[in-house]
Amino acid sequence: MADYQVPLKDMNFLLYDVFKADQMWSQLPQLAENIDKETADAILSECAKICEQVIAPISREGDEVGVSWDNGEVTTAPGYKEAFQTYAEGGWIGLGGDTEFGGMGMPKMLTALQEEMVCGADMAFSLYPGLTSGACLSLAKHGSDQLRETYLPRMYSGEWAGTMCLTESHAGTDLGMIRTKAVPSENDTYKLTGSKIFITGGEQDLTDNIIHLVLAKLPDAPAGSRGISLFLVPKFKVNADGSLGERNGVSCGSVEHKMGIHASATCVLNFDDAEGYLVGELNKGLACMFTMMNYERIGVGIQGLGAGVRSYQNAVEYAKDRVQSRSLTGTKSPDKAADSLMVHGDVRRMLLTMKAINEGNRALAMYISKQLDLSKYASGDEQAKGEALTALMTPLAKAFFSDLGLENTIAGQQVFGGHGYVREWGQEQLVRDARIAQIYEGTNGVQAMDLIGRKLAANQGAFLRLFGEEVGAFIAANQTPEMAEFIQPLAVAVEDFVSLTTDVLGKAAKNPEQLGTAACDYLHVFGYTAMAYVWAMMAKASLEKQDSDDFYKGKLVTARYFFARILPRRLSLAASAASAAEVVFELDDELF
Repeated sequence: MADYQVPLKDMNFLLYDVFKADQMWSQLPQLAENIDKETADAILSECAKICEQVIAPISREGDEVGVSWDNGEVTTAPGYKEAFQTYAEGGWIGLGGDTEFGGMGMPKMLTALQEEMVCGADMAFSLYPGLTSGACLSLAKHGSDQLRETYLPRMYSGEWAGTMCLTESHAGTDLGMIRTKAVPSENDTYKLTGSKIFITGGEQDLTDNIIHLVLAKLPDAPAGSRGISLFLVPKFKVNADGSLGERNGVSCGSVEHKMGIHASATCVLNFDDAEGYLVGELNKGLACMFTMMNYERIGVGIQGLGAGVRSYQNAVEYAKDRVQSRSLTGTKSPDKAADSLMVHGDVRRMLLTMKAINEGNRALAMYISKQLDLSKYASGDEQAKGEALTALMTPLAKAFFSDLGLENTIAGQQVFGGHGYVREWGQEQLVRDARIAQIYEGTNGVQAMDLIGRKLAANQGAFLRLFGEEVGAFIAANQTPEMAEFIQPLAVAVEDFVSLTTDVLGKAAKNPEQLGTAACDYLHVFGYTAMAYVWAMMAKASLEKQDSDDFYKGKLVTARYFFARILPRRLSLAASAASAAEVVFELDDELF
C-alpha cells in the first residue's frame, strides 16, 4: 500500500481559490475571532503530519489484529492507544467544539478536511474521535449547564470518549420500536435498562471513561418515535469534584466480527439499572440526537471520500510502477520488457474517474460544509438559506459520497488486478472498510427517501428551488467563451433535473410509491448535477491561474473529463427514476 499523502494543495485550492473561505470567516464575527488563513494553514499542516506519520502507519496492523473482547473488556489493536493519545493531546477532538468548554471553535469547512485526513489515514481509527466529537455536538446544544460543564471539557480533551446508542436488535431504521426503558429515580436521575447493538466504541481501552448518549423511553411515554428521550449514561459515575466514581450499570456483552473496520470496536451494550441524566426535553430525544446525526451523516460520507482518496493514491503508484504489455500506439518504454499500466486507455479511464470523483466529492463536501457554517454563524436570510441547503444536502452527502467511495475502492482494486484481491498489497482492506459507510448512520436507501420525501415532496421543492436559483445565478454570471464548455452542460443538467423533479412529484401525487422506487436514482442524479456545479466553480478558479502552475492545468483537464465521461451517467439514472412505480410492485411476493 502506498504511503498516505494528504492532498493539502487541493484542500487549500478549495478553501481559498474556489470558496474564498478566508473572506467568509472575516465577515462572520464569531469566526473572525478564532480563524484566519494563517491559523487554518497551520491547523491543516499539523493535522496532515499526524495523519501521515502517526495514524496511517497503524492501519494495516489494526486491520490484521482487530479488537479483542474478554469478560466485558475490550483491547484495541497495537498502536491505537498511543496514536489516540497523540491525537487527543493535539486538541483535534475538540477542533470544532464549543470554546466555552475547551473546544477550539473551528468552522465545519476546516473540520471536514480534518475528517477526510483521518479517514484517509485509517477509517477504523477515525471512528473513536469522530463519535466523541459528534456526541459533544448534541450535548453542547441540548445538555444542561451542569452536564456540559462536567462532561464537555473532558471529552474535548480526549480523556473521555463518547458514543451514540440508538439501535436495538429489533429496531434499526424504525427507532420508534426501541424497548430500552428509563425510569425516573432520585436527584433528577433515571435508571436505564435494555440492550443496544452496533455501538461504535461502546467499550475500549483508549480513555478513562466513556460517555454514552442513549435513546430510551419512559414507561408512560407516547407510542412510537414521539416517546423517545435522550439520556447521558457514563461508564463510570462522576463524583461532584469531577473524579471518577463507581462503575455504572453498563457493560459490553460482546463485539461484532465484521467485514471491515476491524480495529473499531462495534459492541453490544447492556444497561442494567444504569444511572443516566436527561439530555434536552422528555420525549424530544430524536431531535436532540439528530443534532449529532446530521453532522455524523456528512462525516460518514467523508469516510467514503477518505477511502476513495487512499485507493486512488495506491492505484496511481501501482499503475506507474507496474509494466504490462505495450501501448496501442507503439512502444513507450523500449528499455523495459513492457510499458507501464499508464499507457493503457482503460487503466487511465479508471484512474481519471477516481480522480474526478474524489476531487468532485471533496469540493461538494466543502460546499455543504460552507452551508453548515452559514447556518450556525450567519444571520438573517443568509442563515436561513444555509439551514435549508444543509437540510437538503445532508442525505446527499452521506449516500452519494459513500456510494462513490466504494466505487473508487473497487476501481483501485481493479487497477491492481489479482494483486488487489490479496491481502499483501492492502487494497482489499479499503474495499471492506468502505462498504460500511453505505449502511450505518441510516442506510443509503433511507437517505434517498429522506431527500425525496422530507426534503423535496414535503415542502414542494422549496429547498431545491434555493439551490437552483444559486446555480442559475452562477450560470448567468459566467457566460464567457472560456467557460462555455463547462457552463453549457451544467445548464442542461440543471434543466433536466428540474424536469425530472416535476415529473417524479407529479407521478407521486397519483401513486405515493413513486417516491420510494425513484429515490436512489433521483439522489444520484442530484449528486452528479450538484457535482457539475462545483466542478464548474473549480474550472473557473483554475482558468484564472492556469498559466501559473501545472496544478491548475491538471484541474482543467480533470474537469473536462468529468463533464465528458461522468456527468452523462445522470441520463440513464434519470430514465430509471422517471419510470412508473407500478413495474416495481407488479410481481407478487410469492414469485420473488
